Amino acid sequence: MSDAGLVLLDRPGQGIVRLTLNDPQTRNAISSDAMIEALTGALMLADNEPAHRVTILTGAGRAFCSGGDIKQMAAREGMFAGTPEQISDSYRTGIQRIPRTFARLRKPVIAAVNGPAYGAGCDLAMMCDLRLAADNARFAENFVRLGLIPGDGGAWFLPRVIGQARAAEMALTGEPVDGPTALQWGMVSRCVAAEELPAAALAMAAAICRNPAAAVRMTRQLLRESPLTDLETLLQRSATLQGLAHQDPDHHEAVAAVLAKREPRFRGD
Repeated sequence: MSDAGLVLLDRPGQGIVRLTLNDPQTRNAISSDAMIEALTGALMLADNEPAHRVTILTGAGRAFCSGGDIKQMAAREGMFAGTPEQISDSYRTGIQRIPRTFARLRKPVIAAVNGPAYGAGCDLAMMCDLRLAADNARFAENFVRLGLIPGDGGAWFLPRVIGQARAAEMALTGEPVDGPTALQWGMVSRCVAAEELPAAALAMAAAICRNPAAAVRMTRQLLRESPLTDLETLLQRSATLQGLAHQDPDHHEAVAAVLAKREPRFRGD
């Protein structure tokens, strides 16, 4: 498969970009340089489109993402080759580009988890702003079962989604969590039948797109910053962004629409 086909990009609705990990033979593993480049490039490409509002990330075939390529691990190829120092550098310049890319995004990403999300695939879902799961989805922070640790930043992301206790349970046992359990634990917003997942993800994306674009971006920014800072700093940041929001024409239009009891007509940028 050509590198260009490793991540498919389509636009299923106004303001919505859908990215599909497209390497079913490896269950959409994300450990190769080619896949890392394709994924990070597609995320930034979508985020920089002026008309783009929300990204949906999903997987082709039966899996969302299997994380590292086990065959490459066995052969000690690619990012799994070399001395400890060389492997460390491969992680820093390779798969760790993915969480750094997510940190640079301005617009929300919805993970539509259509099947197993194991290892770095589980962490990839946790990097997204929202997660929906098919009822046949499985999440596993299973690095320890391979004698490894979450080298992609999973130990940072997972506790922030489900809490320290459940993150420790997943990471130290390696046991998978099914879709209904993920919903119960707050790992995902919704768990739906597999055939309903694409429509559910589109509906959530459309609901986000109905809101003013600047307010969505700033709200996402605050949600991303909140675990990293203290209350006073976040209050100051919120006041700064709110001052900008009050001057946005879409805010004025939203207020006018409420008073006139009509649908708002936002600029869409």
